[in-house]
Amino acid sequence: MSIITRFAPSPTGYLHIGGARTALFNWLYARHHGGSFLLRIEDTDRLRSTKEAVDAIFDGLHWLGLDADEAPVYQSQRTDRHIEIANELLENGLAYHCYCSPEELTEMRATAKREGKPIRYDGRWRDRDQSEAPSGVKPTVRFKSPLDGTTLIHDLVQKDVSVENAQLDDMVLLRADGTPTYMLSVVVDDHDMGITDVIRGDDHLTNAFRQTQIYRALAWQTPKFAHLPLIHGPDGSKLSKRHGAIGVAAYREMGFLPEAIRNYLLRLGWSHGDEEIIPTDRAIEWFGLDAVGRSSARIDMQKLENLNGHYLREEKDARLVGLIAPKIEGVLDQKLTTENEDRLFRAMPGLKARAKDLNELAENATFYVRSRPIPLNKKAEKLLSEEGRAYLVKVVTTLAEIDSWEENALEAAIQDLAEADGIKLGKLAQPLRAALTGSNVSPGIFEVLAILGKIEALNRLRDVLP
Repeated sequence: MSIITRFAPSPTGYLHIGGARTALFNWLYARHHGGSFLLRIEDTDRLRSTKEAVDAIFDGLHWLGLDADEAPVYQSQRTDRHIEIANELLENGLAYHCYCSPEELTEMRATAKREGKPIRYDGRWRDRDQSEAPSGVKPTVRFKSPLDGTTLIHDLVQKDVSVENAQLDDMVLLRADGTPTYMLSVVVDDHDMGITDVIRGDDHLTNAFRQTQIYRALAWQTPKFAHLPLIHGPDGSKLSKRHGAIGVAAYREMGFLPEAIRNYLLRLGWSHGDEEIIPTDRAIEWFGLDAVGRSSARIDMQKLENLNGHYLREEKDARLVGLIAPKIEGVLDQKLTTENEDRLFRAMPGLKARAKDLNELAENATFYVRSRPIPLNKKAEKLLSEEGRAYLVKVVTTLAEIDSWEENALEAAIQDLAEADGIKLGKLAQPLRAALTGSNVSPGIFEVLAILGKIEALNRLRDVLP
């Protein structure tokens, strides 16, 4: 039987980083087994579900490279099917109408709390004759949960877990307004979509017991369950906004590459020996639920930044230019020319070796394509003192005479100038860097000279001369 997994987010906000990991594990598991990865939008909460949130989910998954194999299923469009199954359970005596008023349910909960008992529905309409139904009251439909025995789940991550059936009350399948509940809808949708393996956060583990009972009542094949430990913050507490970025879009805005995020999420709770750098093809080859840990993983931003730096250094220069170009254009408020992009391409090997994310890469690269005169930061202004500018006069004279504008030749010429004047190379290199880049830090200054080209470099230097 072909493996079919699904990711089923509720579109009530951004794509959470924990949800992204769940989607990744489902995607990898399906790919590893040559199966299918499906997407279902659980949008039955019409008040909180928004188109913006749906679009954000699609965009985030696409950015991560986790596109589904079929068109998404919208749970809100399947209400008739959910109601059909609820009625089937009613007809087969596996569900019943409950006419409890909200006031009765409130009193039921208060009594249980007062007596120190679990807060559960007491089953008062389970075997009651429907002729006793009060007039004018719209009933809910409740599932007849087994009263005896246990419900056992062979979870692929949590191992064997069970619950005494007496601990589970008769859940609502259809609300009084006729709308289906989450618990029913999930089971019907997973069955109809042919889902074989349900991989999700362990906050759904208790739901799995109830859902298993519905599967069995309908004589449907129960999917295999795998409940993943949740991701926690660095302090070990539940991940929340106080820990920083928890939405996928935020990581994108912070300049992380999707392949770095995939690799990082993969290692949050899953391992393959001591491997840290795991490209996607290897991840597909190696992935299995047997290697998922049972303890919560913790976000470690430093590890993510280091991982992202690795992927930046390994990435093709042309792609990186395309990724940082919009960021630079936004800062400069101008479109980059073909000449600008070519300059960035030639500079990329030196730039990407020093950056940990795309934002830093773009910031470090901007000086290459700025229009003259180049703005100076305070430290650059200090380097361009009267003495520093005097040195630059000699530098300009020397550079103007160079025919071979290559990095080695440029370094040799400036080195010769420093030795001839009896000064350290830094006395020339520092004001040279300040004039060319507007900063006191940059890639190697002779690399910068070579990439800028003779005309641009000399013009930038002459802009700061007395």
